[in-house]
Order: sequence, then structure tokens, then C-alpha cells
Amino acid sequence: MGILAQMADSNLQGKTEIALSGWWSEQFSKFTPFNVVQVIAFALIAGIIVSLVYRKTYRGVLFNPTFGTTLILLTLVTSPVVMAIGSNVALSMGMVGALSIVRFRTAVKDPIDTAYMFWAITMGILIGSGSYIISLIVVACISVIMIGLSFVRMRTNENYLLVLHYDPAAEQEIDAELHRGVRHYRVRSKTITRSGAEMTVDLRLSQRADIVSHMLDIAGVYDATLVAVQNETAV
Repeated sequence: MGILAQMADSNLQGKTEIALSGWWSEQFSKFTPFNVVQVIAFALIAGIIVSLVYRKTYRGVLFNPTFGTTLILLTLVTSPVVMAIGSNVALSMGMVGALSIVRFRTAVKDPIDTAYMFWAITMGILIGSGSYIISLIVVACISVIMIGLSFVRMRTNENYLLVLHYDPAAEQEIDAELHRGVRHYRVRSKTITRSGAEMTVDLRLSQRADIVSHMLDIAGVYDATLVAVQNETAV
């Protein structure tokens, strides 16, 4: 009986080892740990480049560092997903079904942010499919184009809101300064109280500090605030 028990145990251990070896070989039948590390490394580099270009070309009022991290994470998440799917039709259909039930509640304020998200996802798809050289060429070309466009935008006039608190007696001098220093402007609101007046002016400028300093030089102007805006309506 003891001999039979030992033979049964040895057979069980042999089957377990065969099953484990088959499981490991199945796991690494399509890609090895080196391939996974390679994909993650390329995705990290590409995501960092996309994030840096976004930060370099950002022209909003307040930069959100979380969105830059999100671009890196999108690239990192998309790459292994595409790598795992490969040419498996069943996994592809399952991925489409999973995405169809996801609801994104975060509103994207600027359309350019959506474009950067698509750029990050595209880089993840290229890297996950193993197109490393193509991904490097794509990320380099788009980076050069976006940085070049940002320099072109910097040389053009941008829209700003000028908020003034002043004595109503100084309004004529303010209007004269606006006519002299700003080519295009429009008064958006004007409030007059017993303590003073407030005016909001929508204007286009190439230099931010000049108009503020000139307004503060006017006697009767208490303070001047210039805020960059992103709107679809030109002055």
C-alpha cells in the first residue's frame, strides 16, 4: 500500500509540474517579459514627450499638471492593451464592448486637450503593435509641428480681459489710453457705485504688461487686472 501511495503521489506531482509548465508556456507564447518591459519603456518615453509638448505649448490661464500625467498614463495603459489583444478577434470585440459601457464624466474645456488625448492613445496603439520606429517618427514630427505652431501663436495678438477699478472722473483718460494703446477692444461691462466704478474690457494685445502699467499711471485708477481668455469670438 505504501508503494502504491508513493507512486500515486509521484504521478500527481508529475501532472502538476506538466500543468504548470504548460501554463507558463501558454502565458509567454505570444510575448516575453522583455517584450512587456520594452513596450512599457517606449510608452513611458512617448508619454513624457507628449506631456512636455503639451506643457510647452499650453496657452491657458492655469496649467493643470494632472492632465499632463493623464497623457502619460493614457499611453502606458493603451500600449499593453493593444499588445495583449494582438490579432485576437474575441479580445478585440470584448475591448470594444467594455469601452462602450464606460461613461466619461469629465468635461474637456479646450478642444486641443482632446487632440492631445488622441495623440497619447495613438502613440500607445503604435507602440503596443510593435511599430517602435514609426512611433518615434510620429512623436518627433508632431512635437516639432506643435512647438512651431505655438511660436506662431505667440507672435500673434491674443485675447485678454482688462478689469479696471477707478474713479468715474478718470474715465475719459482711460478711453483715450485704450484708443492710443489698443487697436481692437470692446467694453463688456461697466458698473458705477458710490465707492467707484468697475469696467471690463475685452481686447487683443501682443504685450501684456504695457497696458496695465499705462492704466496705473492714470490718476484715479485704483487697480488694473489683465486676464488671458480663450473664447471663440474675436474682438
